[in-house]
Amino acid sequence: MYDEIFNENDMITLQNILREQKQSITTAESCTGGLIAHMITKIPNSSDIFNGAIVSYSNKVKNQELNVQNITLENYGAVSCEVVSQMLDGIVEKFDADYAIAVSGIAGPGGGSKEKPVGTVVIGCIGPSNVKKVDIYSFKGSREEVQIQAAKTGLKKIYKFIQKTIDK
Repeated sequence: MYDEIFNENDMITLQNILREQKQSITTAESCTGGLIAHMITKIPNSSDIFNGAIVSYSNKVKNQELNVQNITLENYGAVSCEVVSQMLDGIVEKFDADYAIAVSGIAGPGGGSKEKPVGTVVIGCIGPSNVKKVDIYSFKGSREEVQIQAAKTGLKKIYKFIQKTIDK
């Protein structure tokens, strides 16, 4: 499902690039509930490029495990560029990784608002030198479809991000 966004061959290529560069990746996930980490570890021998991840579904865990500031959560909400940016900082530090993906969103069917409807997902990437790219997406479909689109979009985003940083 949604293989046109990112598929198993893309994942193998991504992991081989990380291996060749002797670099690692980690994830901080909220609405995807560990789906990105699952997609990474589905590939055999991924342990040499992936140390672990945090599923920070609650704000409490975002704060405790990823050092997302409570004031940021209060001012912007969990589904925001500011929170995802802090999730990226926290996860890279926790796992001493070269690259990270962070995701926070509203998968539905409930929980949306006029400002942030169901399907709103913030996805961020961070790489060496703390270079970040954080964007807001709007996905359509069931809860599972939103989660899969978010996970695969996050992986596609980090894949392009890594290629760009390596090509420099």
